Amino acid sequence: MSTELLGIAAIFGATVLLAIPLGRYLATVYRGDRSWSDFLAPLENGLYRLSGINPAREMSWQQHLQTLLTINVLWFVWAMFVFCFQGSLPLNPDGNPSMSADQAFNTAISFLVNCNLQHYSGETGLTYLSQLVGIMFLQFVTAATGMAACVVVFNALRDRSADKLGNFYVYFVRSITRVLLPLSLVLGLLLVFQGTPMTFAGKQALITLQGDTTAVSRGPAAAMIAIKQLGTNGGGFFGVNSAHPLENPTYLTNMAENLSITLIPMALALALGFYLRRPKLGYMVFGVMTASYLLLQVPTVYLEMHGNPALATLGVDQTLGALEGKEMRLGSAASALWAIQTTVTSNGSVNAMHDSLTPLSGMNAMLGMMTNAFYGGVGVGLLNFFVFIIVAVFISGLMVGRTPELLGKKIEAREMKIAIIVALLHPLMILGGTALAAHLYVSNPTEYASWLANPGYHGFSEMLYEYTSAAANNGSGFEGLGDNTPWWNISTGLVLLLSRYLPIIGPVAIAGLLAGKKYIPESAGTLRVDTATFGLMVFFVIWIIAALAFFPALALGPLAEHFSIGY
Repeated sequence: MSTELLGIAAIFGATVLLAIPLGRYLATVYRGDRSWSDFLAPLENGLYRLSGINPAREMSWQQHLQTLLTINVLWFVWAMFVFCFQGSLPLNPDGNPSMSADQAFNTAISFLVNCNLQHYSGETGLTYLSQLVGIMFLQFVTAATGMAACVVVFNALRDRSADKLGNFYVYFVRSITRVLLPLSLVLGLLLVFQGTPMTFAGKQALITLQGDTTAVSRGPAAAMIAIKQLGTNGGGFFGVNSAHPLENPTYLTNMAENLSITLIPMALALALGFYLRRPKLGYMVFGVMTASYLLLQVPTVYLEMHGNPALATLGVDQTLGALEGKEMRLGSAASALWAIQTTVTSNGSVNAMHDSLTPLSGMNAMLGMMTNAFYGGVGVGLLNFFVFIIVAVFISGLMVGRTPELLGKKIEAREMKIAIIVALLHPLMILGGTALAAHLYVSNPTEYASWLANPGYHGFSEMLYEYTSAAANNGSGFEGLGDNTPWWNISTGLVLLLSRYLPIIGPVAIAGLLAGKKYIPESAGTLRVDTATFGLMVFFVIWIIAALAFFPALALGPLAEHFSIGY
């Protein structure tokens, strides 16, 4: 077990060490300062000319949002076309059929909003063409969209007044050409050399040790797996995601893929301070995120390494931890590390089955998505954290009897109304969706019997997890839930839309309003937001507003299950 702990400590430590220079690099790239990647400028300028874009034209916050939403509509139409007609399009050596309309809708929306909730199995649900020009394309552009929106907020927090906040297209293109593509190339090559497939050939016929003939799916997997991890996308090329031995062949690939989940979210938290030339602010944000993350991660590792008493009563040896639903080659500790890191971000990839987590571990995974601010998705995670900063600044100002200010800009009624709406929307989507699904199931359990493989406390947790995952743009699931039905496809699709765009629109709108206000230089009475004291305030605001809203639902699901199985 000490070796297992050493392995997960190495993964986390390496991520932090890499995130610091990456954060500096991101700040340099987005500020437009000179960097080693400037050789890509001719390529970027060529893209601007081809698209008729003037990169020197700055945009207001309204223009940023209009641009973001417009291109997202175009991507949705493209994805729907690909998924609905994939059976008749090329690069389909295994003859996979086209998707039904409701499943195509759910899949297109899911990948459009960077959630990657998969109500299909990758080997049979998609063709190679769909994986590349549908799924992988969206994984690049949606990640870049979140990063570009994040930079807009960075610009608004500068110590000046302005109604223009840079050019969305510039931040979007640089996110792809100078961050996502280079990192994906490195990770993709590592995966290929470790045994992950990268081919357009169809299934490979194999003879098992028992003498049976079977066919193993393959395809251009390595390229997609790289961006699914780095862009906090998470949608697997294969049905069981990174628990698949071809998607995640070795412990080295497990380390690299796991590291990639939190690398850019960590770096963006630090980049905030470097971009504004207030490094302490970045360290404060990073510190609060990390402390909160560890509150979920440490107990989950402990629980998974000590087994499940329900299995112990059956005489199952659990000296290696709770291995049901996990890969023996990876172990319980590495699975627990991945489970929390993928849910505190909006990644959602898995290297073990979350439905098999011990009850409190499953609850911790849900809490990571319910708070949705501990690292979070690329760009959007920091936007969620920004909302809680606004609330914390406002409350702190009221406590000392001074008009709340954030970095020299007054926080007034409009900003607070937007922040509260965004903060409360998240629990509304999760709890409202779960309540409707539970009502349908209880009112007619015969008709909806296919929904739940595990009725009772765990069945409720499966439904709660599904809406939590959708609202947090995560995409992982408790797979005891039969989710490929019109109800789940459409209801989660609507939750996905509202939970992606309002949390982007809200923070960008707040940032735009702040940017237009008069800058007030710091004085003796100014609330400093780059201190440990303010960090502690943000910490409690997040847990009180975000986490406690879900306590009754968690009590009905994972907590009730925990106390019912002999802990």
